[in-house]
Amino acid sequence: MLEQLMEILRGPAAIVFVLAIVIFVHELGHFLAAKWAGVYAPRFSIGFGPALWSRKWGETEYVLAAIPLGGYVRMASREDEPVAFLEGGSEKEVHQVEFTGANDSQVLPEGTAAPKLPRHYDPNAMAPFGPKPVPEERLFESKPLYKRLVILLAGVFFNFLLAVVVFSLVYGVWGSPYVSTLVIGEVRPPAEAPQLAQFTSGDSLVAVNGSSLENWRDFTRAVLETDSPTVHIRTNRNEVAVPVGAVGSPTRTAVAGSFLPRSPAVITSMLAGPSPAKEAGLEAGDSVVAVNDEPVEAWHELVDVVAASPGEPVRLDVIRRDERLNLTVTPNSETEAVPGTDSMRTVGKIGVYYPLPPLEYERVPITTAVSNGFRESIGFIGLILGVLRDLFTGQASPRELGGVVAIASQSAEAARSGMQTLFRFLAVISLNLAVFNLLPIPILDGGQIALNVVESVRGKSFSERTRAYLAYVGLSVIGLIFALAMFNDLTRG
Repeated sequence: MLEQLMEILRGPAAIVFVLAIVIFVHELGHFLAAKWAGVYAPRFSIGFGPALWSRKWGETEYVLAAIPLGGYVRMASREDEPVAFLEGGSEKEVHQVEFTGANDSQVLPEGTAAPKLPRHYDPNAMAPFGPKPVPEERLFESKPLYKRLVILLAGVFFNFLLAVVVFSLVYGVWGSPYVSTLVIGEVRPPAEAPQLAQFTSGDSLVAVNGSSLENWRDFTRAVLETDSPTVHIRTNRNEVAVPVGAVGSPTRTAVAGSFLPRSPAVITSMLAGPSPAKEAGLEAGDSVVAVNDEPVEAWHELVDVVAASPGEPVRLDVIRRDERLNLTVTPNSETEAVPGTDSMRTVGKIGVYYPLPPLEYERVPITTAVSNGFRESIGFIGLILGVLRDLFTGQASPRELGGVVAIASQSAEAARSGMQTLFRFLAVISLNLAVFNLLPIPILDGGQIALNVVESVRGKSFSERTRAYLAYVGLSVIGLIFALAMFNDLTRG
């Protein structure tokens, strides 16, 4: 069954699958919270624009719209006109059409045309489906602040919950991944631990504080959890003592992440935009078997030659779909810090990512799967917030933003990599949507939360003109972000 689903989800269907689920879950959170609070919610829409499919059950119309770039839950509001055009009209009273006569014919003033009735018109329904006005107590603004905040936060919470469930499912079905190798592929000594520069690519980790290691996970846990303020890391060549401080210190985290495990010399993915790798004709999936006619087996062997050849041609022999190719790449010259020191050096870079080493999986009980799913969700939120911080502080370029094209490409790539990868990608997109919606931009959840809190502090609502202005500002900001992301997608190599 999983294999059949994967066949369906390859290609364009992958993005529909990912976006539909994360948007549906987000809006479901708003909708259920509105129902709980007693707010009238006449429309639940996935997408914007003309309705492709529409059904009305109870007092709510459920819509699948033509533009699948979001969704909304329409809630009755006394001050909703500024964004009414986005969400299918307001909840103003619908004109009562009078009927009379044996054939129930309409009675209209002479010379007037019959009013156009709304879709799903019901003479006994509230607006926008019928002539009855929405009671004051069913309006969003009539609810106390805490209920309004619950409604606004529910979408974000449901996206977080979706990520936890999906990550937990992945751990429960496939198990907990770990790297079985203990061979170091790359050393990146942090400033807090320059002693680690004594290790090098190809060294094998043997023990930490006298405890032998069986896999890379044992090394990470030993560094992070040992009670000693100093860790003694032993490899096949030497032993180094590293002060790390108390459990939970940033130095421990830095030391645990200072080594990258040995990986095969396979190009798994490339950086966005033009790069020497793309110009040379390298593709994701290429396996590098020789560099300058010298055989290579590990990634660090390729990196060592490339780093030592800035601006100089490097000959690569690669295997691509059982075919051996000879390609020449000329690395860019880039300046970076020398590991463990304050000095700088010039190295060659070709624009490819360090590949993940082969993973193995260990079956875990359901409680561990849920715990891991929760912890991984929290971890990804931290990473996303870090990226946003870097964007706002200028440490990261806006060129790194990706839009629909990037999501579509990554969805398809995740689908091709297997069901587990696709599910994990879905969870990450759900967390991205949650964090993005909390930004204090008008029309996003974060902006609406800020607006409601400020109004509560002021003791009165903003004027309709101010709300309209804020709505248009929010639309402009979202439009600029969307345009920038699309520009980045279309101009990437």
